[in-house]
Amino acid sequence: MVTHPIQQPSTVTAVPLPRPAHPGDVHALARALAAAPSEPRWREHLIGHLGPVRQGFAEHVRVTEGPAGLYAELLHQAPRLDRGVRLLAGEHAAIAAAIAALQHAARLPAVPAEELREQARTLLRALDRHRQRGADLLWEAYQADLGGEN
Repeated sequence: MVTHPIQQPSTVTAVPLPRPAHPGDVHALARALAAAPSEPRWREHLIGHLGPVRQGFAEHVRVTEGPAGLYAELLHQAPRLDRGVRLLAGEHAAIAAAIAALQHAARLPAVPAEELREQARTLLRALDRHRQRGADLLWEAYQADLGGEN
């Protein structure tokens, strides 16, 4: 039984909490998606907002994975979170592939706008779920009552 709080990881104090993409980037993508596809340059706006989302997500992966990443430190502090960490790390490849696929499809004029919108909605849902799972895992690691005192 743990009777003292788990220490916050050093990466959290050195770097802001990693996010799947900068929230502003994701919100800008959502706004571009909400615009009518008949608007001039709709497709270009969509493509323009995908770049920062892709970069933000790549940074998230860099900060969380690897031997010095947040996930390694989480597992060092709380090995019981192995399943959750593996789930989050496994989502990285799928989300990165979804971003790349949407960027590619958006550059093809033959791909209908509605198909692009559906792909983008799916991507936004995946990013949101990933962000929430990551937040839940951090909460479980550092805030959960692990036994308390008598």
